[in-house]
Amino acid sequence: MASENAVSAVANKSGNAKKWVVFLVVVAIGVIAYTQFGDLLSLENLAKQESGLRTFQADHPILVYGAAFLVYVLATGLSLPGAAVLTLVYGWYFGLLRGLVLVSFASTAGATLAFLLSRFLFRDSIQKRFGQRLESFNEALEKEGPFFLFTLRLIPAVPFFVINAVMGLTPVRTVTFWWVSQLGMLAGTAVYVYAGSSVPDLQTLADEGIGAVFSPSQLFQIVIAFVLLGLFPLIVRFAMKYIKRTPKQATTT
Repeated sequence: MASENAVSAVANKSGNAKKWVVFLVVVAIGVIAYTQFGDLLSLENLAKQESGLRTFQADHPILVYGAAFLVYVLATGLSLPGAAVLTLVYGWYFGLLRGLVLVSFASTAGATLAFLLSRFLFRDSIQKRFGQRLESFNEALEKEGPFFLFTLRLIPAVPFFVINAVMGLTPVRTVTFWWVSQLGMLAGTAVYVYAGSSVPDLQTLADEGIGAVFSPSQLFQIVIAFVLLGLFPLIVRFAMKYIKRTPKQATTT
C-alpha cells in the first residue's frame, strides 16, 4: 500500500512538472511572438508594404496560405491580442470567400488549441479542488454543453479566449468543442472578413478599421443582432421546457 502511494506521489510530481514546463514554454512563445512580431503584423506596418504583400502572394500562393493559417492559429491559440485585426487584414488580402474559409478553420483550430492547453494545464487541479461543488455543473454541461457553447459563441460581449479557457475545464468533448465553435463563430467571422474585403487598401483599413465599412450605428445594430441571435436559442429552450412541464401540471390538477 505504501509503495502504491509512493508511486502515485511520484507520478503526480512528474505530471505537475510536465504541466509547468508546458506552461512556461507557452508563455515564452507568447511573449516572444508578441514582442518580436506584434509590430510587424500591425495595420500601420502592413499598409506600408501593401504592394510587396500582393506581389509575394502572386509569387508564392501556397506558402502565403500556409503561413497565414499558422499565424492565425498561433495568435488565437496563445490568446494573443490582434485576432480581429488579422481577420480584417485576411479579408482584404484573400477576399471574402477565401478569407472566410481560411479564418473560419484557422480560428477554430486556434480556439481548440487554447481549449486543450487549458484542459491539460488546469482542469485536474480545478476538479480536485472544487470537484464536489462542480459535480452538478459538470452533469449539466454533459447534457447542455454544445448548446451552451453555441450560445456563447454568438454573443460578441463574451471574449473568445475566455470561452476557450473556461470550456477546457469542463467535460465537453474536444470534437464537440471543435464543431460547435466552427458553427458558432462563423457569423462573426463573416462580418469581419466582409469588412476587410470591402476596403480599397490597407491604409484605409489602418486609418478607419471596421468603421471604413460600417458606421457606428450599423456596428451597434450588428452587435444587437448577434446578442439577440445568441439569446434566441435560450428563449426557445426555456419555452420548450415550459411547454413540456405544462401538460404534466395540468394532469396533476
